[in-house]
Amino acid sequence: MIRNAVPEDAKRLLEIYSYYVANTAISLEYDVPTQSEFKGRIENTLKKYPYIVLENDGIIQGYAYAGPFKSRAAYHLSCEVSIYVDRGAKGCGFGRKLYEALEEKLKDQGILNLYACIADPIVEDEYLTKNSEQFHRHLGYVKVGEFHKCAYKFGRWYNMIWMEKMIGEHPKVRTDISFLGD
Repeated sequence: MIRNAVPEDAKRLLEIYSYYVANTAISLEYDVPTQSEFKGRIENTLKKYPYIVLENDGIIQGYAYAGPFKSRAAYHLSCEVSIYVDRGAKGCGFGRKLYEALEEKLKDQGILNLYACIADPIVEDEYLTKNSEQFHRHLGYVKVGEFHKCAYKFGRWYNMIWMEKMIGEHPKVRTDISFLGD
């Protein structure tokens, strides 16, 4: 079951996320956020963007959310997306289901472009592989940019890549931009 996240999901979502902070370079945070801080992140996201969870047998197995791509008004039809699946639930198809549901919600909001900023290993290691890039590519994202040696974690350098997926039509003239200043 996929549903909208609520702030009370913070404890379980943080259980999923904390593994990635402590043991991988998928998240480039050094310290696991507090439950209160994580709850605040959920609340802040829900003000404008979707934040969804996937439950299997009543247990949250993953989550995905969107946020601003850039803060300037002209970028209002684009957003950045993120996804985390419980490490024990990989390979079950939950990531695809989450992203498909997130895309539908974003289409309904009028979003046209999705961007994923992904840590990318210079050489695959025990902290980071190319799996995230491959996952996004499989879902129709294309690599559009790369930053070299811009992230440092676990005593080594990592690159960052940007991947993009267009999910809507880009008409020459838009007449529905009344929320540009929002």
